[in-house]
Amino acid sequence: MNRRTFARNLAVGAGAAAATAALPLHARTLAGQAAATEAPPTPWQLSVMLWTVFTKLPIQQRLENVAQAGYKHIELVGEFKKWSESDFQDVLKTRDRLGLSFDASAGLGGSLTDPKRRDALLAEVQGLMPTFERLQIASLIIVPGNAVPGQPRYVQHQSIIDGLSKMIEITEPHGVSILVENIDPKERPPVYLTSVAEGIEIIRTVNHPKVKLLCDFYHEQIAEGDLISKLETGLDQIGLFHIADVPGRHEAGTGEINYANIYKKLAELGYNRWVAMEYYPTYDPIQSLIAARQFAAASAALAGKPFQPNTSS
Repeated sequence: MNRRTFARNLAVGAGAAAATAALPLHARTLAGQAAATEAPPTPWQLSVMLWTVFTKLPIQQRLENVAQAGYKHIELVGEFKKWSESDFQDVLKTRDRLGLSFDASAGLGGSLTDPKRRDALLAEVQGLMPTFERLQIASLIIVPGNAVPGQPRYVQHQSIIDGLSKMIEITEPHGVSILVENIDPKERPPVYLTSVAEGIEIIRTVNHPKVKLLCDFYHEQIAEGDLISKLETGLDQIGLFHIADVPGRHEAGTGEINYANIYKKLAELGYNRWVAMEYYPTYDPIQSLIAARQFAAASAALAGKPFQPNTSS
């Protein structure tokens, strides 16, 4: 261990000694007992998928709470579809005042797996672009759709590739990237893309820098497992990770996924794009998000190699 690595790990340990006793035991363990909202940096950008937290509060208060937990980026699931003009103005004012950004939004239906239904989804994406520009949403999250009964998988696989190639012609002029997400078949039995390995293959074939895979660890653990080997073979095709543990979709460290090793491996491999918390907190959401951020940072520091924190928006 070199001097710089030792100093960084020592700093992590010093933060651990300053924990508040108010956090639940598992949160103190995950966070390394780090103090309040301060934590070492991570090599990647951290975000919060908003649909899992503060759901009973007005949107402006939800943004306030995310900022209080120390995050600068938020993912949406199309909440803006129900906003009035006044809501848009209030959200934009709150976002700018807090120094937040919207890094992605999901929430589309439609299908890329069925060639007969692709055009309808592409038209929906086209219609969303003015709102994405107004809110400065950086990426569009796409679940390719359900499997088509009676249609060979290779036909559906190719239909996704063709659809993504057409979709990027719509999104790229607006500065919007595409993230293709895997879903496990237990949660959504008809879904087509349950495999991160197949997702990586699709993204490689599309071969466009603005089209990446959203690797959801929660879904992939249920569907296939073998998480770390997929990082080692396909990390260049992944633009975003979603974080939740199995079972229950709760905080990292509450279930069967070894997130300490996953974060460490991501740092070792030089990953520097996006990681988003998409879990149901088991205790106070603000304190939970703080602990989740600290756990990610402390685990990344264990990689034992210098890294430059990703502070880009």
